[in-house]
Amino acid sequence: MGEHFISDDASGISIAELRAEHYESGFGIFHSTPRLSWRFAATTVHGWKQTSYEVVITRNGQVETYRTESSTSSLIPWPSTPLASREIAYVRVRATGTGGLQSNWAELTLEAALLQRDDWTAELIGGPSPVDVDAPIRPFCMRKTFNYVPDQGPARLYATAHGLYEAEINGQRVGDHLLAPGWQSYHHRLHYQTYDITALLRAGQNTIGVYVGEGWFAGRLGRPGTSNIWGDRLGFLGQLEVDGRVVCQTGSDWELLEGGPVLNSEIYNGEEYDSRLYDPSWSMVQSAVPNTRQHRVSVLPFPMAELIAPEAPPVRRIIEVQAKEIITTPSGKTVLDFGQNLAGWLRINVDLPGSPGSVMTIRHAEVLEHGELGTRPLRTAKATARIHLGGPTRGYEPRFTFYGFRYAEITGYDGVQLSDFTAVVISSDLRRTGTFECSHDLVNQLHENTVWSMRGNFISVPTDCPQRDERLGWSGDLQIFAPTANFLYDTAGFIGDWLRDLAADQADLGGIVPTVVPNVPMPPRHNNRQPMAAWGDAAVLTPWDLYQFFGDVSVLRKQWNSMVQWLDHGIPRDGDKNGPGFYDMNMPQFADWLDPRSPPALPGHTPTDPFLVANAYLVHVTQRAAEIAACLGEEKHAQRYGDDAQRLRQRFRDEYVTPKGRLSSDTQTAYVLALHMDLLDGQEQITTARDRLDWLARWDAFKINTGFVGTPHILPALAKVDAINIAYRMLQEKGCPSWLYPVTMGATTIWERWNSMLPDGSINPGQMTSFNHYALGSVCHFLHAHVAGLSATAPGWASALVRPRPGGTVRWARATHDSPIGPYSVSWQCDVLSQTMRTAVSVPPNGEARIVLPGIDVVVGSGEHVFETAWLADPDWPPQIIQGAQGQPVEATYAP
Repeated sequence: MGEHFISDDASGISIAELRAEHYESGFGIFHSTPRLSWRFAATTVHGWKQTSYEVVITRNGQVETYRTESSTSSLIPWPSTPLASREIAYVRVRATGTGGLQSNWAELTLEAALLQRDDWTAELIGGPSPVDVDAPIRPFCMRKTFNYVPDQGPARLYATAHGLYEAEINGQRVGDHLLAPGWQSYHHRLHYQTYDITALLRAGQNTIGVYVGEGWFAGRLGRPGTSNIWGDRLGFLGQLEVDGRVVCQTGSDWELLEGGPVLNSEIYNGEEYDSRLYDPSWSMVQSAVPNTRQHRVSVLPFPMAELIAPEAPPVRRIIEVQAKEIITTPSGKTVLDFGQNLAGWLRINVDLPGSPGSVMTIRHAEVLEHGELGTRPLRTAKATARIHLGGPTRGYEPRFTFYGFRYAEITGYDGVQLSDFTAVVISSDLRRTGTFECSHDLVNQLHENTVWSMRGNFISVPTDCPQRDERLGWSGDLQIFAPTANFLYDTAGFIGDWLRDLAADQADLGGIVPTVVPNVPMPPRHNNRQPMAAWGDAAVLTPWDLYQFFGDVSVLRKQWNSMVQWLDHGIPRDGDKNGPGFYDMNMPQFADWLDPRSPPALPGHTPTDPFLVANAYLVHVTQRAAEIAACLGEEKHAQRYGDDAQRLRQRFRDEYVTPKGRLSSDTQTAYVLALHMDLLDGQEQITTARDRLDWLARWDAFKINTGFVGTPHILPALAKVDAINIAYRMLQEKGCPSWLYPVTMGATTIWERWNSMLPDGSINPGQMTSFNHYALGSVCHFLHAHVAGLSATAPGWASALVRPRPGGTVRWARATHDSPIGPYSVSWQCDVLSQTMRTAVSVPPNGEARIVLPGIDVVVGSGEHVFETAWLADPDWPPQIIQGAQGQPVEATYAP
């Protein structure tokens, strides 16, 4: 028993990647002094720590060398003078550490984007004013011919839009970005993209063409929906430079082309396309565009928003999925089943036969209901593609919309073949960092469903669903899911950018954090200008989660004013004479949204007192703000918020907790929040709450009875109070409501409701049902941190905790996380015959891990480590339910 050492080999220490800030590459960065970070590859070298590093920077032919004694390898300050707009610098880094062992030289080419507003000399151009501002805006094309002399340096296109755009040069698409420039709070911040177009240019005359659609900027958003939230004039801003000299830019001399093949394209309703109007030469020199009228463009006011080259990676094509089956429905419709609920669209792989005037229609849906396409959850979203036939269709994909679907119903085209269409999965192209797998197949599918739901909802902003008339950036959903998201993917740039929009929109509301970001007008009953606990608390908790995972204290500094505004001005308080009080009970709360016992039509009517939930969060978030203030050196705020948290915690106990630890709301969520957020006083209250939560879990036959707020914390809370057997029993439950019930129903993504589909195959009767909604996938944090046993103990994963907690019928598990310093991994397996547990741990160079196993509590450095410890299966598994005195017996339905 104990640790088995794996000897060092000759692989040494290797830097796997060198990065600037949180960019996916060094191209087009929006920082004059970019911080540098390097991740190490896995190693078998034991105990290696960086002691110094060398940075070599080549700028304008001059070489600068810097050597620093430091163990830090993440977000080190830029050692040179600030970069200028468009400047290119070549960076090399080498690390030296324990025993003088050195890494390889890692290299990165940096190129600054346009860093100053006055670097832009282009004008924003667009089409004519809309005749009907309430009608969808038809996409339009614009183009310009210019001269290019080769061998004069690199060529770049800087581009953005009010709306969505795709650019072409000489008939070739520019870049691989989709739905550019993405979705932002356009009045405050407007992203622009930088493209290397050198290879697309040719000597002499060249033509650049741009297709523009309404997208999020002017399209209908929300329900029943509001159009033109940020404006009703679509426009494109583009500047084409060669070696820093402008050779073409948007202005009044561009041509406007009307009559292109995209007749209509809306985020919710889909796209209508006329293949007969397709002209591949429209963006080529001397194009003769048939049936197309040419006009001068309109010059529009220059964007008022700050122009930013974002750190978040763009939306791209991620995966392609082929149809698995052709289904003929009971009504005779033809439906393609792709076997996976996804976000994206269909690409047509053939030239479809059809006489001029005939139309093929594709309707999209996530599920079938009694054999037919289940479109009711789409509500007012049509989610339909209409293709006018008679022209070429091979290769068609929509430009300015996307769909959430597993099933596609095809009408207007007979003889559908599986190979005729391909599902193109789109997502913000985040780097995958975390994996998990265990011996329980249904749990593995649950984890995979979470990954797919994150993939389908991280499209420019973190949305709630990709299919219906919503697709909005709900702040509460991300707040509870962020720890899971941060483990699975590198979200530093993506969530960090969204938080900047949150702060900008919050400032417009006097400190209130909108419930959806970017801020979209909502119906009065879902007023997103109304302060909501847990949702608004994303202003404090989500930056902290980012800091814990990525170690970037600047995110706390950037969001600090937002946190103060929320706590001091945004939260509606009662009249507590002793200081900032509890939530004003005259202001409704979402609270434990979608508790499974809530009526279908009233998802916020939960058994848990909504103000117990709100005030528990208030104590928690105030305490967290005190810790953040201390981290930032804001001593007065740290003292004030710390004192407020202590006083509010005592008031919580006085109002909601009995002296022995029972809670006024006798629900799973109430006890979970009290335990998770340290709201109880002394061991007696903790023991009472623990025992009561245990009792409620058994009384509910291990079914889940938490909503959005209780769900992410219930299994970690049980693990925290050594009720791991109850946590596993709830995890492995497959009756409704439970995490595994959707899996047994064939789900391939996470559902919004525990019973989005009823056991008889009917869709939940409520008006709000989604089958791709990542929030309840927050359970994966428990899988990562407790089942596999891998979590961070210092910001940026400078150190980790490895503490697997075997339980239930799970006999092995493994997880990996490629952290900011390099990959950690843990793999454990229990042997029933030998009654031993073997745990293998890998720690990256410059990292360390505390290993907590039965009889072992040690800290290890880099390298691979193996431990063998005694293990006994739980003799009382499975835990038993508590049956009432009357009624039919309740059956346990756990998945062994």
